Amino acid sequence: MSASEYDETDRGETDCDDTTNFESAQDLREALRAVEYIADDDLSTVVHLATALERPLLLEGPAGVGKTELAKALAAASGRRLIRLQCYEGLDDNRALYEWDYAKQLLHVQMLRDRITAVAEEITDIDEASRYLAGRDFGLYTESFLSVRPLLESVLSDDPVVLLIDEVDRTEESMEALLLEVLAEKQVTIPEIGTFEARSVPWVILTSNDTRELSAALKRRCLHFHLDFPSPDREREIVTARAPEVSAEVAADVVELARTLRELPLRKSPSISEVIDAARGAMVLQHRGVGLTEHTRSTLLAVLLKYTSDRKIAVDRFDGRRSDAPSASSAAPKAVRDTVAARPANTTTTAFRGRGGRDHGGIGKR
Repeated sequence: MSASEYDETDRGETDCDDTTNFESAQDLREALRAVEYIADDDLSTVVHLATALERPLLLEGPAGVGKTELAKALAAASGRRLIRLQCYEGLDDNRALYEWDYAKQLLHVQMLRDRITAVAEEITDIDEASRYLAGRDFGLYTESFLSVRPLLESVLSDDPVVLLIDEVDRTEESMEALLLEVLAEKQVTIPEIGTFEARSVPWVILTSNDTRELSAALKRRCLHFHLDFPSPDREREIVTARAPEVSAEVAADVVELARTLRELPLRKSPSISEVIDAARGAMVLQHRGVGLTEHTRSTLLAVLLKYTSDRKIAVDRFDGRRSDAPSASSAAPKAVRDTVAARPANTTTTAFRGRGGRDHGGIGKR
């Protein structure tokens, strides 16, 4: 099992007595701030509701706004262990739920082989021998032979955990069905054994970058919050909290530079973590806490922009030239980031719902 598929914090096991439940949204916000995560009132309130009601929280929004970091900060602030399921195309139940340890089962069978042979030698009729073996339970399908994956691990954990299902929109729609039992009933069913109910209720955070529409069944089981890029004031606060060596003036200039870049029609807008790196880089380049020079501003594009086409658009914008792509200051309409929520309804799909096809007899049938 690779670390990219199943990631736990390296703080080790936690004691249930060491975990924290938050009495109010303000308590949660202050606890997050103590671990250097700056949340606004709305976000703190929704997260507090999710923890108090023990409901999963779905965070949607552009990449790089702090969705994954929130789950990490919540685990650190509450003293819970973090279990992370990193979603990707092709993810299946063997990597998300569990799989059988076939090598261990084979060793178990080999250990029993001599005893089984000795007993079977006394049975001369082959049908009787077959019935004897079929009626015996050799203990191959028990919990000790399970290789647990993140979803099952969160259910079997005796200590409270935070379960992070990261970038759920990267998986196929069929994978969402595997999540429903965990999200709604806090349990996992294994056909060969039975149903495992959660030994301690996990706090579940799901993140999505809006690359595709998630199913209504999944959304119905979650609280929802759209997390966007922070305001300039809050982003400056984030930068100075994460990088205290950065002066207030440099932090303000770097945040303003990032804000300007996010208004351009870029392939990838600067994330908050990249803004923090750029602020640290500015301090290294200038050696003093003053505003950004033009040379430093140009150099920081290597930290904030990761595509050549994006850099060309930014350079043309700062040089006052009109690039081939429309800029924020041109007369063309301001580029709007294309998200699933911003797209028009699929009227063709709506017209044919309930008349066969994928929605025939399903939730889309009217």
